[in-house]
Amino acid sequence: MFEVGYELLALLMVAGFVAGFVDAIAGGSGLIGVPVLLLAGASPIEALSTNKIQSVFGAATAAWGYSRSGLVDLRRQGRAAVLAFFASVVGALLVSVMPVAFIRLMLPLVLVAIALFFMLKKGLDDSDRHARFTPMMFTLTMVPLVGLYDGLLGPGTGSFFMIAFVSLAGYGVLKATAHTKLLNLASNLGAIVAFSVVATPWWFTGLAMGAAQIAGARLGTRLAVRIGARVIKPLLVLTTSVLAAKLMMDWF
Repeated sequence: MFEVGYELLALLMVAGFVAGFVDAIAGGSGLIGVPVLLLAGASPIEALSTNKIQSVFGAATAAWGYSRSGLVDLRRQGRAAVLAFFASVVGALLVSVMPVAFIRLMLPLVLVAIALFFMLKKGLDDSDRHARFTPMMFTLTMVPLVGLYDGLLGPGTGSFFMIAFVSLAGYGVLKATAHTKLLNLASNLGAIVAFSVVATPWWFTGLAMGAAQIAGARLGTRLAVRIGARVIKPLLVLTTSVLAAKLMMDWF
């Protein structure tokens, strides 16, 4: 039934657990999921699409966990999630006509800038600050923009949502993390819809890794709620820096 042997599946599920834990705190599950799927023998498109399947479970678990902790009202994010979903579908369908090569070239530099922002910016904690965008403006601009990017490429989507909530919506670090999860879930679902048309994901393997992601996301969410910015900021800086380094290596 599974696309890989049971021993390899067990290793992929361990990777799924770690990815769920990291993603619940700082995003970046693809940084773990995609490379291990490639090592398991998946083609690049199979790895990307299968990673989206497992990521849905981690994002959903984290969104529910943060909601139960009172950090986000998922019902109030419904319209924004719908926008993220359809923007991701559009992004995936526009891959052949958008300047993806240029975006991929600039992406590591943008990720380094995000890492430096969270590492050097003083006063970034769990306290809310002055918002530069109204909720409506944020929903109509940043949500579809990041969702479109998730469909086009994907790496760092959670980081882009995170920095948008912190710098433009004025959210504290923990609250921003909580608000990224439903939007990331919606954009992942949009990408899956597109990938199911143009690719052949490892559905059963992705579902098994998703089950492991649920456990990892639950643990990561509890840790983030308990410690807040003290654990989110360092892990966010680490994941964005590692992702930037990997993408720079891909240049060569």
